[in-house]
Amino acid sequence: MSVYLYRWGKLAFRRKWIVLPVWLLCFMVLGGLGAQLQKPMTDDFSMPNLPSERATEILDKHFPGMSEAFAFDAVTGTYVIGAPAGQKLTDPANRQAVAGIIQRLEQLPIVDHTEPIVDPITATEEMGCLTAQPDPSTCSGAPVNVLNESAPETVAYFSVPFTIKEFADVKPEDREAAYAVGDEARAAGLTVEMSGSLPMEQEMPSGKSEMIGMAVALVVMIVAFGAIVAAFVPIITAIVGLGAATSLIFLSTTVLEIPSFTTFLASMIGIALSIDYALFIVSRYKHELSVQDSAEEAAGTALGTAGSAVVFAGLTVIIALAGLAIVGVRFLTFMGLGGAVAAAFAVLTAITLMPALLGAFGKALFKPKLPLVAQHDPEDDSVVTNGTRVARVIAKFPAVTMILAIVVLGLLAAPALNLNLGLPGEDSLPKSTTVRKAYDLRTEGFGEGSNGVLQVAVDLSDTPADQRPAALNALRDKLISYPDMDLVTEPQMSQDGAGALINGVPKSGPNDQSTKDLVQSARDAEAELHEQYQMSYGITGTTAIYADIDHVLLSKIVPYMAIVAGAAFILLILVFRSILVPLTAALGFLLSMAATFGATVLIFQEGKL
Repeated sequence: MSVYLYRWGKLAFRRKWIVLPVWLLCFMVLGGLGAQLQKPMTDDFSMPNLPSERATEILDKHFPGMSEAFAFDAVTGTYVIGAPAGQKLTDPANRQAVAGIIQRLEQLPIVDHTEPIVDPITATEEMGCLTAQPDPSTCSGAPVNVLNESAPETVAYFSVPFTIKEFADVKPEDREAAYAVGDEARAAGLTVEMSGSLPMEQEMPSGKSEMIGMAVALVVMIVAFGAIVAAFVPIITAIVGLGAATSLIFLSTTVLEIPSFTTFLASMIGIALSIDYALFIVSRYKHELSVQDSAEEAAGTALGTAGSAVVFAGLTVIIALAGLAIVGVRFLTFMGLGGAVAAAFAVLTAITLMPALLGAFGKALFKPKLPLVAQHDPEDDSVVTNGTRVARVIAKFPAVTMILAIVVLGLLAAPALNLNLGLPGEDSLPKSTTVRKAYDLRTEGFGEGSNGVLQVAVDLSDTPADQRPAALNALRDKLISYPDMDLVTEPQMSQDGAGALINGVPKSGPNDQSTKDLVQSARDAEAELHEQYQMSYGITGTTAIYADIDHVLLSKIVPYMAIVAGAAFILLILVFRSILVPLTAALGFLLSMAATFGATVLIFQEGKL
């Protein structure tokens, strides 16, 4: 490998005016094809074979069309209304303002007018729930958007069906129109916010993060090289590598359905690795210029040494990213593959384009030199740098350093035992958004669990008709018996009489571990109820889906890291022809990953620092 890279480095340096035009032509062709032939990307976050799919199957069987509301890309909208301080929603003026919202929604074109919109105040009044002590036997049968005892007559919410089928089809004007129906009520003093997918703004890649990353990298390289021109060379390879990788991903949409967020990870990986690998080679080239007879020889030696490290480092990254496919989650698979493509182009540009660029810039590469910046070559053995000092201390006390490193990383890794995974929900959005405001208002009025209602779809096909009421009562009693369950509604029967839908409101939020445990406990109870009544059921909804996805991801962490560490171990054996170095690298990878998980839990989950 080193010999071939050495020869190619000299050739590319010498034949730079052939290599550079070829790269430019390939870049333009690939970019043009990607731009012209690309097809729209998808926003599919779904996972196959989740336990919550059982509920979807039951809904499709007994409640045709209802399961569409629980799809990942479904367009949903819920209005949350709060009364002014010291007032009630049942006050005449506030009641009229709420009715006005309903009237304007009935005139909104994007609303599905085949389904009636229920006024939450009128509905709860008719069921006798707007009292200081509502009758649980009556109000528990009401829709979940009733005003309950925890927020008497001050907060209400109701869902609205929309004609837009997929989230990707929501336009900014649709979002504005849906929000604007509450303007008159807001002017009257009411708080009107929206939750659901419709008011969520779609984040489109703007390129700002990439520009910031490159700007920071430029500053770092100016410090590293002490010259402005040399600092720009890695930026050039990063732009070419990332552009080519992105174009190839766009071109792949002609034959594959690729998630739209595939390019996000590819951008981060592409910028980081392209600059990183170019930095290796340029740094080595700078050192070789001081010891070699010619710049061409310096380029060949730099590519044969640092270039070899780039190739094997890149292969390790590609293995790690492609290994995400073992998780079995489609969007993670494509994110990993997108990152792997970006890593491959980072390696390719570093070992093919870089030596030609070195030849093109020639002696001007490290001129003009910046005063007081990078005065010393870190690879010059005659100069003692801070890195050299640290290395000498480690070499002098290797056992102490190793033990200290293991202890520190172990302490950082310990909090990972309490890792709780969760998907970014409405509670993670900025507090300035209407979705987050709706979440907080709904929590204030009904408890956090009202933001993640459990939908229990029941299949009574095998249950004798005379036993179905008893079976549903037994299920409701079981659900309400759990201490983490706040409210369970009366069953909503299907037209064929063989299906039912029960809503359960947990006490905690969708991402809380106690809520996930509640979902699992409710599912575990099915075996006993099925044996007694031949009744089957599934649980879906945001909370249940979050719990399912968390379980899948947690179960894949260990095999994923084992495969990545094992593959890297084998690769390093081939490189170093040794066991000790690859073993050290593999153990270091596992220990650093554990410390990373632990630090993440410590800071973001437990709120430290």
